[in-house]
Amino acid sequence: MTQPKKAAGDALPMSLTELVALLVAMTAVVALAIDMMLPALDDIAGDLGVLAENDQQFVIGVYLIGFGAAQLIYGPLSDRFGRKLVIQGALAFFILTSLICTLTPTFELLLVARFFQGAAAAACRVIVTAIARDLTSGRRMAEVMSMVMTAFMAVPVLAPMLGQAILMIAPWRWIFGFLVVFGAGLMVWLQVRLPETLHPEFRVALRVKPLLAAFKETFRHRLMVGYTLAGAPFFGGLYGFLGSSQQIFVGHFGLSDTAFPFAFAAIAGGIGVSSYVNSKLVMRLGQRRLSHGALIAFTLISAVHAVILASGVDNFVLFLILLSAAMAFLGLIAANFSALALEPVGHVAGTASAVYGFTTGVIGAAIGAYVGQLYDGTATPLVISQALMAATALLIVIITERGKLFQVGE
Repeated sequence: MTQPKKAAGDALPMSLTELVALLVAMTAVVALAIDMMLPALDDIAGDLGVLAENDQQFVIGVYLIGFGAAQLIYGPLSDRFGRKLVIQGALAFFILTSLICTLTPTFELLLVARFFQGAAAAACRVIVTAIARDLTSGRRMAEVMSMVMTAFMAVPVLAPMLGQAILMIAPWRWIFGFLVVFGAGLMVWLQVRLPETLHPEFRVALRVKPLLAAFKETFRHRLMVGYTLAGAPFFGGLYGFLGSSQQIFVGHFGLSDTAFPFAFAAIAGGIGVSSYVNSKLVMRLGQRRLSHGALIAFTLISAVHAVILASGVDNFVLFLILLSAAMAFLGLIAANFSALALEPVGHVAGTASAVYGFTTGVIGAAIGAYVGQLYDGTATPLVISQALMAATALLIVIITERGKLFQVGE
C-alpha cells in the first residue's frame, strides 16, 4: 500500500474545487446507476419478459439493497487498508458487474448483477464521507459535504435525460455501457490525483477484537445512533419515490417518455438548490437548526399533500408543486444528518460511515421497496408513506435531542 503523501488534516491534497469535483464524481457513480435506469424500466421489462408491472421496480430496489448492505464491509476495509486501495478495487468490480448487466439474457441475471453493482458502488458512498472526515470536521465537514451534494444534484437532474438520450439512439443496454466507461475514467482520475487520506495512526487492524471495538465505539454515542435511525425511514420515503416515479409520472399522469426526465429534473433541481443554500448557511446557523427545521417542513408539506390526495384532488401540476416543495428540503437534511452522526466518531470515520450507510441504506431500501409495491395506479400510497416516514424520523430526532430541537453545538 502506498504511504500517504500528507497526513490527513495537514492540508487538502489538491485544490478545494478539484477535491469537491472528485468527491462528486465518486458519488455520481451511485446516482447514475439509479437515475439513468428510470426512463429505461419499461424497455427493460419488455425486452426481458417481465409480466407484473411493479416488478420492474426491482431493477432499482435490488441495487439499493446491495448498496446498503455492502457499506458495512467497506468501512473496516478502508480503516485498515486506506481509502484509495479499497475504492479502486470496488470500482473495478463495478465495471465488471456493469458489463454483466450490459450482456444479460435474463431479468433474473440482471437483478443479481444489479445487486452486486450496488454493492460495488457502496464503496463510493462510504469512502467519500470518510475522505471528507479525514480532511475536515464539524461544520467545515458539513460545508464540504453540502458543496459536494450541491454539485452532485446536477447528476439526478441530468441522468434521466442522459438515459433517455441514449434510448433515442440505442437499446437500453448501452446505458450500462456508459457506466463501464464512466467507472474506468474515474479509476484513472483517482489513481493519478488522490493520495491516501487516512492518517497512519488511525488504521485499524482487521482482527476481531479491534473490529468489534470500532463498531462498539460507533454505538456509544447518542448522536450517531439517533441520527442514523432517523435517516433510515426518511430515506425510505425517498427510495419509494425513486422506484415508482416512472410509473407515477408516465403511467398515472400520462407524461411522455421524453417529458418524464424533465418532471424528475424539476424535483431533483429543488434538492440541488437547497443543498447549495445549506452550504452557504451551515457554518453560520449550524446543522441542527437547518436540518430540524427542514424535517418539520417536509413532514408538514407531505401531510398536507396526503390529505389533499385522500380527498380526491389529484392533478399533475399540484402533485409536482407539492412534491417538489417537500423534496427540496432534502438538501437541508441529508448532509447535516450525516455530519451530526459522524461528528463524535471521527477517529473511526470509515467504520462509522459504514454503519450509518448500512443502516440507512438497508432499512431505507426495504421501506422503499415496500412503498413502491404499494403503487396502485395513483400517487396516494407514495405521498402518505412519505408523510409517515418523515414523521417517524422527526420523532426519533426529538428523542435523540431530548426534546431540544434547534440547539447550537454540542
